[in-house]
Amino acid sequence: MSNSVSWNLQLSVRDGKLETARSLIHEMVGATKADEAGTQTYEWFLSDDGTQCHIVESYVDSAAALEHLGNFGTNFAERFMACFEPTAFNVYGKPSAEVKGVLDGFGAKYLGRFDGFRR
Repeated sequence: MSNSVSWNLQLSVRDGKLETARSLIHEMVGATKADEAGTQTYEWFLSDDGTQCHIVESYVDSAAALEHLGNFGTNFAERFMACFEPTAFNVYGKPSAEVKGVLDGFGAKYLGRFDGFRR
């Protein structure tokens, strides 16, 4: 069974913060791509009107997710929260207690793997 952990974080873009958010997104994607080998998927989606954002993330395991969360906390969390308001957060797989400890602060809901496959 896979040890991967993934999530879908849904956000509202705070009023007047769209351009700041766009710049922050580019910075976060670049840092994640360059520094986090355990990140499998890191995709951001914006609504046409720029008011809603979804992030789809996948990590090889809980250690890789923790690495990402640590980098996020150190480098981006304050600016991220100034730009976005979380509206829904679904976590998939079986994250470790440490990962849950961080994600609980964002109102995460956990769904365990039932069936299926990943290629």
